[in-house]
Amino acid sequence: MSASPTDIEEVEAANTAFYEALERGDFDELSALWLSPDDLGVDDGHHDPAGTGVVSCVHPGWPVLTGRGEVLRSFALILANTDYIQFFLTDVRISVAGDTALVTCTENILSGGPAPAGGGELGPLVGQIVVATNVFRRTPVGWRLWSRHASPVLAENAENTENTESGGGGESTDDDTSV
Repeated sequence: MSASPTDIEEVEAANTAFYEALERGDFDELSALWLSPDDLGVDDGHHDPAGTGVVSCVHPGWPVLTGRGEVLRSFALILANTDYIQFFLTDVRISVAGDTALVTCTENILSGGPAPAGGGELGPLVGQIVVATNVFRRTPVGWRLWSRHASPVLAENAENTENTESGGGGESTDDDTSV
Protein backbone atom coordinates (compact mmCIF):
# COMPACT_ATOMS: atom_id res chain seq x y z
CA MET A 1 0.00 0.00 0.00
CA SER A 2 1.52 3.29 -1.03
CA ALA A 3 0.98 6.63 0.66
CA SER A 4 -1.53 9.00 -0.83
CA PRO A 5 -0.30 12.22 -2.47
CA THR A 6 -2.22 14.10 0.24
CA ASP A 7 -0.26 12.34 3.02
CA ILE A 8 3.03 13.16 1.33
CA GLU A 9 1.99 16.81 0.89
CA GLU A 10 0.85 17.08 4.51
CA VAL A 11 4.11 15.60 5.82
CA GLU A 12 6.10 17.89 3.55
CA ALA A 13 4.13 20.88 4.90
CA ALA A 14 4.78 19.79 8.51
CA ASN A 15 8.49 19.37 7.79
CA THR A 16 8.64 22.79 6.11
CA ALA A 17 6.79 24.36 9.06
CA PHE A 18 9.45 22.94 11.41
CA TYR A 19 12.31 24.59 9.51
CA GLU A 20 10.41 27.86 9.04
CA ALA A 21 9.68 28.05 12.79
CA LEU A 22 13.41 27.57 13.45
CA GLU A 23 14.32 30.30 10.95
CA ARG A 24 11.83 32.74 12.52
CA GLY A 25 12.89 31.80 16.05
CA ASP A 26 9.25 31.02 16.85
CA PHE A 27 9.44 28.81 19.93
CA ASP A 28 5.66 28.55 20.36
CA GLU A 29 5.19 27.28 16.80
CA LEU A 30 8.16 24.95 17.17
CA SER A 31 6.68 23.53 20.39
CA ALA A 32 3.31 22.97 18.73
CA LEU A 33 4.96 20.86 16.01
CA TRP A 34 6.26 18.24 18.48
CA LEU A 35 4.17 15.27 19.56
CA SER A 36 2.61 15.44 23.02
CA PRO A 37 1.04 12.73 25.18
CA ASP A 38 -2.37 14.22 24.29
CA ASP A 39 -1.60 13.62 20.60
CA LEU A 40 -1.19 9.93 21.39
CA GLY A 41 -4.40 9.82 23.40
CA VAL A 42 -2.62 8.69 26.54
CA ASP A 43 -3.24 9.89 30.06
CA ASP A 44 -0.23 11.96 31.06
CA GLY A 45 -0.61 10.97 34.71
CA HIS A 46 -0.71 7.23 34.12
CA HIS A 47 1.36 6.68 31.02
CA ASP A 48 4.62 8.57 31.28
CA PRO A 49 4.43 11.57 33.63
CA ALA A 50 7.89 12.81 32.72
CA GLY A 51 7.18 12.43 29.02
CA THR A 52 10.51 10.65 28.65
CA GLY A 53 9.33 8.17 26.05
CA VAL A 54 7.18 10.47 23.95
CA VAL A 55 9.75 12.28 21.79
CA SER A 56 13.50 12.23 21.19
CA CYS A 57 16.06 14.40 19.43
CA VAL A 58 19.75 14.26 18.57
CA HIS A 59 21.34 17.55 17.56
CA PRO A 60 24.74 17.38 15.82
CA GLY A 61 27.33 16.64 18.50
CA TRP A 62 24.77 16.32 21.32
CA PRO A 63 23.71 13.24 23.29
CA VAL A 64 20.25 11.77 22.80
CA LEU A 65 17.57 13.95 24.37
CA THR A 66 14.39 12.19 25.43
CA GLY A 67 11.12 13.66 26.59
CA ARG A 68 9.23 16.68 25.37
CA GLY A 69 10.60 18.97 28.08
CA GLU A 70 14.23 18.09 27.41
CA VAL A 71 13.81 18.37 23.63
CA LEU A 72 12.01 21.73 23.81
CA ARG A 73 14.59 23.12 26.28
CA SER A 74 17.32 22.27 23.78
CA PHE A 75 15.54 24.22 21.05
CA ALA A 76 15.00 27.15 23.44
CA LEU A 77 18.78 27.21 24.05
CA ILE A 78 19.54 27.02 20.35
CA LEU A 79 17.10 29.83 19.50
CA ALA A 80 18.40 32.02 22.35
CA ASN A 81 21.98 31.69 21.10
CA THR A 82 21.40 31.99 17.36
CA ASP A 83 20.73 35.42 15.91
CA TYR A 84 20.28 34.16 12.36
CA ILE A 85 19.70 30.75 10.81
CA GLN A 86 18.56 29.70 7.37
CA PHE A 87 18.06 26.20 6.00
CA PHE A 88 18.38 25.20 2.36
CA LEU A 89 17.04 21.65 2.17
CA THR A 90 18.22 19.25 -0.51
CA ASP A 91 17.83 15.51 -1.12
CA VAL A 92 14.44 15.53 0.62
CA ARG A 93 12.81 12.08 0.68
CA ILE A 94 9.44 11.36 2.29
CA SER A 95 8.02 7.93 3.12
CA VAL A 96 4.66 7.33 4.76
CA ALA A 97 3.52 4.04 6.28
CA GLY A 98 0.15 4.25 7.99
CA ASP A 99 0.32 6.90 10.70
CA THR A 100 4.13 7.23 10.64
CA ALA A 101 6.21 9.25 8.21
CA LEU A 102 9.94 9.44 7.67
CA VAL A 103 11.66 12.46 6.14
CA THR A 104 15.35 12.39 5.28
CA CYS A 105 17.17 15.41 3.94
CA THR A 106 20.39 17.34 3.76
CA GLU A 107 20.30 20.61 5.69
CA ASN A 108 22.56 23.23 4.15
CA ILE A 109 22.67 25.67 7.06
CA LEU A 110 23.77 29.29 7.15
CA SER A 111 23.88 30.76 10.64
CA GLY A 112 25.22 33.79 12.44
CA GLY A 113 26.00 34.48 16.04
CA PRO A 114 25.92 37.64 18.08
CA ALA A 115 27.41 40.84 16.68
CA PRO A 116 30.94 41.78 17.71
CA ALA A 117 31.13 44.20 20.65
CA GLY A 118 29.83 47.61 19.62
CA GLY A 119 28.52 46.35 16.29
CA GLY A 120 24.90 46.41 15.28
CA GLU A 121 25.13 43.69 12.66
CA LEU A 122 25.38 39.92 12.88
CA GLY A 123 28.61 38.21 13.67
CA PRO A 124 30.29 36.18 10.95
CA LEU A 125 28.06 33.79 9.03
CA VAL A 126 28.98 30.13 9.21
CA GLY A 127 27.94 27.39 6.80
CA GLN A 128 27.37 23.78 7.80
CA ILE A 129 26.01 20.67 6.14
CA VAL A 130 23.92 18.27 8.23
CA VAL A 131 21.99 15.15 7.27
CA ALA A 132 18.73 14.75 9.14
CA THR A 133 15.98 12.23 9.72
CA ASN A 134 12.66 13.59 10.98
CA VAL A 135 10.02 11.08 12.08
CA PHE A 136 6.41 12.27 12.15
CA ARG A 137 3.26 10.71 13.57
CA ARG A 138 -0.25 11.41 12.35
CA THR A 139 -2.48 12.92 15.06
CA PRO A 140 -6.09 14.18 14.99
CA VAL A 141 -4.71 17.71 14.39
CA GLY A 142 -2.12 16.80 11.76
CA TRP A 143 1.41 15.43 11.51
CA ARG A 144 3.68 16.02 14.55
CA LEU A 145 7.39 15.42 15.08
CA TRP A 146 8.08 12.28 17.05
CA SER A 147 11.84 12.00 16.69
CA ARG A 148 14.68 13.84 15.01
CA HIS A 149 18.30 12.88 14.42
CA ALA A 150 20.75 15.26 12.79
CA SER A 151 24.43 14.51 12.12
CA PRO A 152 27.14 16.72 10.67
CA VAL A 153 28.65 15.83 7.33
CA LEU A 154 32.42 15.79 7.61
CA ALA A 155 34.16 17.89 5.00
CA GLU A 156 37.09 16.45 3.13
CA ASN A 157 40.50 17.87 3.88
CA ALA A 158 41.22 20.30 1.01
CA GLU A 159 44.92 19.31 0.86
CA ASN A 160 44.10 15.61 0.49
CA THR A 161 41.50 16.37 -2.17
CA GLU A 162 43.97 18.47 -4.19
CA ASN A 163 46.67 15.81 -3.99
CA THR A 164 44.31 13.07 -5.06
CA GLU A 165 42.89 15.12 -7.94
CA SER A 166 46.35 16.08 -9.24
CA GLY A 167 47.55 12.48 -8.99
CA GLY A 168 50.42 13.29 -6.65
CA GLY A 169 50.95 12.49 -3.02
CA GLY A 170 47.57 10.89 -2.73
CA GLU A 171 48.89 7.62 -1.33
CA SER A 172 47.12 6.48 1.77
CA THR A 173 48.20 4.09 4.48
CA ASP A 174 46.12 2.25 7.03
CA ASP A 175 47.40 4.55 9.75
CA ASP A 176 46.56 7.78 7.88
CA THR A 177 44.20 9.58 10.24
CA SER A 178 43.59 12.80 8.32
CA VAL A 179 39.98 13.45 7.37
